[in-house]
Amino acid sequence: MGDKQFVLDAFQPAYFTLDTAELNHRNTQALEMLTSCTACPRRCRVNRMADECGYCRTGRYARVCGAQPHFGEEDCLRGTHGSGTIFMNRCNLRCAFCQNADISQEDAGTTMPPVLLAEVMLELQHLGCHNINFVSPGHVVPQIIEAIIEAIPRELRVPVVYNSNGYDSVETLRLLDGLVDIYMPDFKFWEPETAACLCDARDYPEHARKTLEEMHRQVGVLRMGPDGLARRGVLVRHLVMPGQTDQSEAIFQWIVQTLSPDTYVNIMGQYHPAHRVEVEPAFHPIRRRPTREEMKQAYAAARNAGLWRFDHALFE
Repeated sequence: MGDKQFVLDAFQPAYFTLDTAELNHRNTQALEMLTSCTACPRRCRVNRMADECGYCRTGRYARVCGAQPHFGEEDCLRGTHGSGTIFMNRCNLRCAFCQNADISQEDAGTTMPPVLLAEVMLELQHLGCHNINFVSPGHVVPQIIEAIIEAIPRELRVPVVYNSNGYDSVETLRLLDGLVDIYMPDFKFWEPETAACLCDARDYPEHARKTLEEMHRQVGVLRMGPDGLARRGVLVRHLVMPGQTDQSEAIFQWIVQTLSPDTYVNIMGQYHPAHRVEVEPAFHPIRRRPTREEMKQAYAAARNAGLWRFDHALFE
């Protein structure tokens, strides 16, 4: 981690590379996307500018379920003052095991026009948060672009984190090029059948691969400041699921072969039965936590693939 190639001695927000004309152009493109919505791979084609709702059940404005310094994120994000997390309401997946279903799959939170969302970002910065961390943003990228543009002239100066489920549209992500400093996508499943069953998106693996490639193209591998906090790059999360270590292995091999063996990865072991998995018989095979042996297998698969930058060096 101390290798100099992964350290940024100085940091400037990504948007410093964009002039006002380009920012306005991005904003216009993003809002046009909402008129016949193609913001995510669902491509519902509803007019969200007229407050129509598609799969994500979100209209013209984003809804926020909470915003605060968060100390449960990766070490390189939370630091001493926390990651400034903004939890978006709703989601473009229907994960059967979602541990935050009250936020992701129910109507909740407060409607936030861009001016108010910008104020939330600036308040988190004022509190000393090391970054602004948009959680589950894939369905509200145009609204987030509006808010970032509102916050820029008011001296937003910390890294912007895009904390995604991995089910993103490449066309939408391109609008974020130069606005997001750190991408933190999930890569959940390798097999389309698993994705269809567990998150209602058979094409999830295909889009996750495209998503991670585009994110890596924009910002590269994760780089830190001299203080050890993330400044720019991609941080991939993978949740180890019971009975699916073969899919973990395939994902790790793809990351090394397509992105870089220097990709920073968080191999997560906090899966537990939740939401529909707790009550529906069809999900009985995953109605348990991953075993210690499965976690060891996942870490071994990552190392055998060539990965070495982990958030926690477990199972040495």
